[in-house]
Amino acid sequence: MLSLPGLRLSGPVLVHGRVLLRPPAYSDHGPWAALRAESRTFLAPWEPEWPPDDLARHAWKDRMRRYRADVAQGTGLPFFIFIDGGNELAGGINIGHIRRGVSQSGQIGYWMGARHAGQGLMLDALNALLPHAFGPLGLHRLEAACIPDNKRSIGVLEKAGFQREGLLRSYLKIAGQWRDHFLYARIGDGAKTNGA
Repeated sequence: MLSLPGLRLSGPVLVHGRVLLRPPAYSDHGPWAALRAESRTFLAPWEPEWPPDDLARHAWKDRMRRYRADVAQGTGLPFFIFIDGGNELAGGINIGHIRRGVSQSGQIGYWMGARHAGQGLMLDALNALLPHAFGPLGLHRLEAACIPDNKRSIGVLEKAGFQREGLLRSYLKIAGQWRDHFLYARIGDGAKTNGA
C-alpha cells in the first residue's frame, strides 16, 4: 500500500503520440492543483461543482486514497496526462466503474487543462488508453457520457471510435444542475485505434 509522499499508484505507463499517461503520484499535488485552479472557469460548465477545499492538500490525500482503493479493488484505473516527455501535466483520464463478470465494461472520464485544450492531446490520451483497456485489462466495452453542448468532447469520442447510443436524461448534476448526457460506447475490436 502506498502512503509515502512522492510515491505513485501502481499501474502501467502508456504512451501515444505526444502524451504519456501514468498513475497519479502524491508529488503531483502542486502541478495538479495549479492546473485545475487556472482551468476552473474552463472546466466548470462540464464538471460537478467543486467543494470549497477541493484543491487543498488534505483533499488531495483523500483523492489519492480513493484512487488507491479503486485500483486495489479493480474498479478503477486513474491516469494523469503528461506532455513534454512526461514533464508537464496537461490533464487526467480514468477508467471507472469497472464491472467484471458478464459485463467486462468500464466508464471513461477525462479533463484537460484550459491551456492544453483543442490540441488533439485527449485523442492521443484515448488512443494510449484503449489498447490497454481492451488488451491487458480485458474489458469488452467502454462507455463515456458527455453533455450535448460539449462539442469538443463529442468530437474526441467520435474520432476515437466511440458511437452514440442514446440520451441519458438528467444523468449527472453538473455545475449545480441535473443535465442530460449523450451515452457513447466503444466495443473492444482488437484494440484498433483511430490514427494508430
